[in-house]
Amino acid sequence: MIKYFFLIAITCLLSCKAQKEGHSPVGEKIENMVLVDHDSFSNIETYETRVIKDEKSLRKFYSEINKTRKPGRPVPKVDFSKEMVLLVCLGEQNGRQNAVLSKVKETDSEISIAVEMIKEQGEITVQPVYFPFYLYKMPLVDKTITFQKIDN
Repeated sequence: MIKYFFLIAITCLLSCKAQKEGHSPVGEKIENMVLVDHDSFSNIETYETRVIKDEKSLRKFYSEINKTRKPGRPVPKVDFSKEMVLLVCLGEQNGRQNAVLSKVKETDSEISIAVEMIKEQGEITVQPVYFPFYLYKMPLVDKTITFQKIDN
C-alpha cells in the first residue's frame, strides 16, 4: 500500500515539473510579431503597456529610459508606414520575469493581447529588483489593441 502511495506521489511531482518547463502561452501566437528590444532596467516603476504608431513617441520613450545611461540605448529603426510598436513595461519586479505576449481574441475592431508574466526558475535567496521592458514590432493594423495582464 505504501509502495503505491510513493509511486503516485512521485508521478504527480514529475508531471507537474514537466508542465512548468513546457509552458505554452494563454492565447495563440501573434503572426509577424518580432521582439525589437528588451532590457532588465528602465526608469518605469509601474506596469504599463502602450501602442506606439509614430517615431516621435518612440523617441520620447527612449529619452525617458536613457536618462540614467551613458551612452544610451539606440532607438530601433521602425517603418511606421507599415509597422507599429507594442511596448510592455513590467514595472518593479523582484527577481527576473519574462513577458510572453499572445493573442486571446480578435474581432473586426479589436485585438486582445495577453501579457503573461513568467518567473525565471532559479535557486536565488536574495531577489534583485528589475524594471524590465519589452518592445515588439508588428504589421500596422487599424484595430484597437487591448492588453490583459496575467500573473503566474
